This record gives sequence, structure tokens and C-alpha cells, in this order.
Amino acid sequence: MISKIHSAIPYGFNGRSVEVEGDMNRGLPAFNIVGMANKTINEAKERVRSAIVNSGFSFPSKKVTINLAPADLEKDGSYLDLPIALSVLVLSGQLLALDVKDKLFVGELSLDGKLRPIKGIINIVETAKTAGISEVYVPIQNLAQAAMIGGIEVFGVDTLKNLFLQLKRQGAFCKTRSDVRVTALEQHKDATGPLLDHVRGQEIAKRAMEIAVAGHHNILISGPPGAGKTLLARAAANLLPELTLEEKISITKIYSMAGMTTDEIVESRPFRSPHHTSSATSIIGGGANAAPGEISLANRGVLFLDEVPEFPRSVLEALRQPLEDKTITISRANRKTTYPADFMLIATMNPCPCGYCGDPTHECKCSETQIQNYQKKLSGPLFDRIDMYVSVEKVKNDDLRLGVPDETREHNVVKNTITGAVARQKARYGAGIYNSSLSSFEVSQYLKLEPAAEKLLNAASERLSLSARAYFKVIKVAQTIADLDGAPLILAKHLAEALTFRKR
Repeated sequence: MISKIHSAIPYGFNGRSVEVEGDMNRGLPAFNIVGMANKTINEAKERVRSAIVNSGFSFPSKKVTINLAPADLEKDGSYLDLPIALSVLVLSGQLLALDVKDKLFVGELSLDGKLRPIKGIINIVETAKTAGISEVYVPIQNLAQAAMIGGIEVFGVDTLKNLFLQLKRQGAFCKTRSDVRVTALEQHKDATGPLLDHVRGQEIAKRAMEIAVAGHHNILISGPPGAGKTLLARAAANLLPELTLEEKISITKIYSMAGMTTDEIVESRPFRSPHHTSSATSIIGGGANAAPGEISLANRGVLFLDEVPEFPRSVLEALRQPLEDKTITISRANRKTTYPADFMLIATMNPCPCGYCGDPTHECKCSETQIQNYQKKLSGPLFDRIDMYVSVEKVKNDDLRLGVPDETREHNVVKNTITGAVARQKARYGAGIYNSSLSSFEVSQYLKLEPAAEKLLNAASERLSLSARAYFKVIKVAQTIADLDGAPLILAKHLAEALTFRKR
């Protein structure tokens, strides 16, 4: 007798269907698993045996062989515990093949028959939907994330016994999406964190941050220690626009794959701030299983690199391709995976190693060679991929002591303006696309300049020796400024302001 149970495993940013085939023959009692199963799956034999017996079922005293098809696909993790157990129950006649037909099962079993949550559940449900499966059974702790995918029935399972009773139509023992209580993963944005009102002075820098957030532009802030660079960056986290459903699914999917959440939904945009000692693999992604890195965890949010010249040169140069393509492809000997990396880069730096170059109140002790070597850590090609550059100065003591009657007024005004600019971009391009994401062809297609602005752009391009990439970035920043003003096209004043944020 042969049994067949549908299942799936995460594979990169997507998933792969797996068919759990079972066969039972006469012979010495044995339980074998074949089909490119690693050690974790081989250990499932003891978990499955104990879960079946402790749930009140009988384990057959015959030779049982489980095949995980396709055999050339490497399987890892505990995703297949539940379908393997169901396959044994079908082989032993305790379940009928009709009970599990056109259904997909996934989950890790404990020794007492309870189901534990797994990583990458959204990948699995999306795979089931693509394969035309009508019902998916997942661990109950994964139900909140699995229920985000519409167009397919999803059931939350707590124990193997209750799943058996559900399949036998002896009652409703599994939860559905209507029973789930969504818990938001709010670790990325703090409502009590810094706001724009908390930043004293730095009006130009605050205006630059408003433009950068509205158009999802990469920005570099340079200035002496204590000028408020880090505070500005962290205030930007509270200016980010609300997530759409598609963005919530995409971000939650990545966090689930990384094992950072199994039962919570990411409701706010990520704000990732890795330390400068982080390795290239942790930033870009990789490892034996081609896991996502910080740039993918920052997808649809912010990647904040504080004191960016302190990061290794190899890490910074590795950012060039994802900054341009908004994706990262990780190739390893046994797999090739493409992850989204549509993040907004906020970077800060000092003007020199000691931080006081050009400061009238502090003497800079760095030599010319030290200053040049420090600034050269950011290469020209990397600078070319940064949309906006702003230099800040030390805040005057009078501004530091200045009180603000309402410490949310400026923040609320700016956020409302950003929301309007984002809505205009959505109406122009569709959901999830910002001015910074446009290709050179799309810039010519969508963005219109008045004649005076076009004349100014051509003159500035010649005078500043702008590269083709920088040329189009100026237009995109100018369009964001126009969106903030509610203007139907780019005016000369919008372009002039955009040019002030180019690195000289």
C-alpha cells in the first residue's frame, strides 16, 4: 500500500512542494526515511513514533519506508514531521487516503503529539496556493501569519489527535482565520521614540530627511560629533508611511524565514541599525543556507549605518548592487536565492577621524592624509548611488535650550505632508513604488519638467559634471519635492533645492 501526503518547505524567498510518499511491507519492523533528508529530518523518525503512540494511535510493527519527493531536492528542518506522521496513519489504516486528499500539512511534532511552530510559513502557504491545494493545515502558532494569504482555507492545528478528529469529520477541532488574534511585531518603530521636534536646530537637515522619507531616497548626513545626526536618523523611523497589506506580507515573510517571528505580524516598517563590526555575510546575507541579511530584513524600511566609514570597505562595496537593483542574489554551491532589498539607506559620518574638521570651536588634529584616507572609504561609485547629501554643523547653545510648547506639532505636520506625497506617488505609479525606484526610462515616461527647470538641470549637469545616474537622481529628488508641494510638474525651484543636496 502506498500513501501520499502533500507538504512544502521554504526554499529561498519562495517555497517548494514536497510529496511525502509512504510504503509498508512485511519484514522486520523498521522505519526509514529517504529522499535527500538531512539529519534533522532523519531524527523525525523518533519524534513521529512517540507522537503517534502518545496520541493514542498504534505504530505498525512492519517495515515502513517514507520517500520525500522530489528526491533531488535537499530537505532541511522539522517541517515534514506532521505529514510523515499522517502518512504512517494512512498506511496503517487509521486514516483513509480520502481524508487527506487535496490538503497540505506542515508542522513540527513534539513527543506528546503537540505541534510546534515552524519558520517560513508564508512561503509554504503561497506554495500550496500556487499548486492548487484547497486546504492547508499549519501549527496553531503559525495561523496568524498563514491567514495573511487570501484565496485558500487555512486551519490551525494544536495536536495530532485533534487533527485526526477534524479529518474524520467528528467535530471542528482546528482553528480558522476567523479565530485568530493578530499580534503585531512592533519592535521597529517606537511611538515614544525621537521625533523631529526633539531635534534642535538643523532645519536644513530636517527638510532633507522629510524629502528622503517621502521619496524613499538614500541619504548621507555628515557633521561633527553631537550635531544630532543619529537623532535625525532615528526620528525618521517615526515618519515612515504606513504599510500596505502586500508590504506586511513581504516583510513578515522575511522575518519568519529568519526565525525572528512565527506567530506575529510585522505592522511597522523595519529600522535596522547593524554595528560597524558586522560581517559582510550578516549585512548582505548568505551562509550555508543562503539566509537573508540586514539589507533584506530592512526591506520596505530603513537601513541605518551609523559612522559609515567605520564599516569594512568590502561591506560598503557590496551594497552597490542592491542599492541599484533593490534585490540581492546569493549564490552558494548548493543553491541560488534572490531576496528583496528595497530599503532606504540612512548613513552618517564625521568629516574626519577626530570629527572636528571645519569646526570653528574645536581644533582638528587630523593630518591631510588622514582626512583623505577617511573620506576615501566611501568610493565614488557608492557616493553616486546616494540620492542626497547634507552637511550639518554643531547646534548653538541657544537652540539647545529652546523649549517647544508642543513636542509633536512639527512631527505631525511633516508626517501629514509625507503621507500626501506618498499618495501622489501611488496614484502615479501604483502601490509600493516611490520616486527613488524609477528607472531612467520611467523617469522620462512619468516625470515632467517645466522649461526653466530643464534649462537649469542642463546647466547644473555641465557645471557639476553629473554622471548619468546622478543626473536622474536629481530629477527624482526634485519630483519628490514637487510631490511635497502638491505641484503637477517639476518647477525650477524644486530642481534648485534638489541640487543643493548633491555632494560637491
